[in-house]
Amino acid sequence: MTSKKVRVLVGSPIYQKPHILQKFLLSLKRLDAEGKELAYFFIDDNEDERSSKMLEDFSQEQNNVKLLASNQSDVYVCNGTTHYWNENLVWKVADFKNMIIEHAIKEQYDYLFLIDSDLLLYPQTINQLISANKDITSNIFWTKWQPDAEERPQVWLYDEYTQWEISRGQALTDSEINTRYQSFIRKMRTPGVHKVGGLGACTLISQKNSLIERIWGKVQR
Repeated sequence: MTSKKVRVLVGSPIYQKPHILQKFLLSLKRLDAEGKELAYFFIDDNEDERSSKMLEDFSQEQNNVKLLASNQSDVYVCNGTTHYWNENLVWKVADFKNMIIEHAIKEQYDYLFLIDSDLLLYPQTINQLISANKDITSNIFWTKWQPDAEERPQVWLYDEYTQWEISRGQALTDSEINTRYQSFIRKMRTPGVHKVGGLGACTLISQKNSLIERIWGKVQR
């Protein structure tokens, strides 16, 4: 008897340079699909027609690809130093991801894998995330926000990007903050599954997640 395949939707809003997008799409093609039914939902927010063409080609080469044009135009500044986000861009991308989440729920996928298009994935990435058996989990990757800055993980504990333990109303000295920050960094470099307060860019969400069920309830009403 053939076992039922795990259905995974890979979702990504995409505004990307062609040479980066090409490598990203190649890494998706190399994902281990054994025992899984992989589908894709891309929202094309590109200004460069070459990037849009790459997405169209991918949709022709692969099975189960949903490609949606955003039909929006915003200036997203990304130079050799850092990225610049504004309020409108944040909410636009949030709306895109809500669309992908709603599609995953409606089509009853077992998992939704939200991924940013400037990452390269190891073939076993989705397998590793599923094996953690968590409602929401993310692979840690390390990045520099400026060229001369130290590498930091894309996960945090509190607020937008606080990476040290602190209680409500607690005042810490710079020395205490640094000690706690270094402790967090050491922990994140230790292989295993670690609880954090926020994550992103490489996230697997299970259909069993109660938060997703509540979102779907709002969509239905």
